[in-house]
Amino acid sequence: MFNSLSGRFLVLTILFVMLAEVMIFVPSIARFREDYLLDRLERAQIASLALLSEGIVDDQLEAELLENAEVYNVVLRRDAIRQLILSSPIPEPISATYDLRDAPAMDLIRDALNRLFTDKDQIIRVIGNPTRDAGLLIEVTMDAMPLRTALIDYGVRILILSALISAVTAGLLFFAVRRMMVTPIKNVVAHMKNYAEAPEDARRIITPTATVRELRDAEVALQRMQTDLTGALRQKERLAQLGGAVAKVSHDLRNILTTAQLFADSMERSDDPRVKRSAPKLVGSISRAVSLCEGTLAFGKAEEPPPKLNRHVLRTIVEDMLEGERMAIAGDLVQMRNDVPPTLVVRCDADQLYRVISNLVRNARQAIEATGKAGDITVVGDETETAWKITITDTGPGLPPKAREHMFTPFQGSFRKGGIGLGLVISEELVRGHGGALALARSGEGGTVFTITLPKGAALPGEAVFDAAAC
Repeated sequence: MFNSLSGRFLVLTILFVMLAEVMIFVPSIARFREDYLLDRLERAQIASLALLSEGIVDDQLEAELLENAEVYNVVLRRDAIRQLILSSPIPEPISATYDLRDAPAMDLIRDALNRLFTDKDQIIRVIGNPTRDAGLLIEVTMDAMPLRTALIDYGVRILILSALISAVTAGLLFFAVRRMMVTPIKNVVAHMKNYAEAPEDARRIITPTATVRELRDAEVALQRMQTDLTGALRQKERLAQLGGAVAKVSHDLRNILTTAQLFADSMERSDDPRVKRSAPKLVGSISRAVSLCEGTLAFGKAEEPPPKLNRHVLRTIVEDMLEGERMAIAGDLVQMRNDVPPTLVVRCDADQLYRVISNLVRNARQAIEATGKAGDITVVGDETETAWKITITDTGPGLPPKAREHMFTPFQGSFRKGGIGLGLVISEELVRGHGGALALARSGEGGTVFTITLPKGAALPGEAVFDAAAC
């Protein structure tokens, strides 16, 4: 019960009501003590006036008057004359004197609490103003223990009443909150569970019914989310079916084109001049079609494993990659430089980072070679307190506007003839798997700059530094 919202609300309500009652209890105790003492002064004054009006009384009547007033002595000051009106033996010395004339509230509260927690039998003197201006001052001595007993009795009754008020208030609030908040929340949860069993069923989408504004806003937001999710699931199912059909078509088409490519290769050996002129174009077209089919199949099956993160020397990874790319360069048309500091160590999956940088460098090399002009490609590594940054800069022709617009869209971001637009998409996914980002910093007539940002984060336990050549 106490783990539920309504149960905790019940406990908090009881605690807060009791706290409020305690804050009321303290001044109430002070007020009760003041009234108790004023009542004793009033009784003593009545007894004194009775004595003054009748004259001399015997000892038995005097004792009866003092007992009725619950005091030992009564001193009344009238016309600037202090008179001991009634008196009896005091069992022990007076321990404290309290003046109730214009006493500050904090003093009354302090004295009441002191008396409540003092269990000694003491004699106290109380001074006050006579009622109805029957004198200038009245003073009595009395036993403090009956006052403490009365304070305890009053406090117990206040606490019992506070507990009863707390229980009734908490119970009413409990049922009110349960009806107005807990039950609607449970209904929303039930709707969510029901929807989760068959999210493609539009009949299970929640219909807002709450009257509380905040809960209704939550139901409306949930309804909108479920509607969007149901539509997305339907679209995903259609795309999955379409993807399966495309994969089958691409598979069969690739086989057909491969056969056609074999015939086209044989046509190149024909003696007919027209065939010789047409054969290279036919071979190129068939090769691009085969490449498109293979890329489509590969992308549809691609399930990149999560990166295996370890610490690697970045310069070694870049140097290994550049050595392979240099072998594909015809002559000295493209110059490649590795400007990564030898001591820079990054946490990454060496194989996946190799693929990302290799793809960016290869794209840059092919773009420069397509222009027929000399160009440079530079790989730079740097780090900050929070991340590692790898920059690939080239002096090529820059990316076309369409390629920049659809750079990370499958089959649409290709910027070279024969490309299928998957290289950057896969590279971006690999970098995102590291928790980082692949971005185009700039591109224009002066060249293109890509940046790879890998977050540092917390060090992995047991991490070691590996040479990328061993990976």
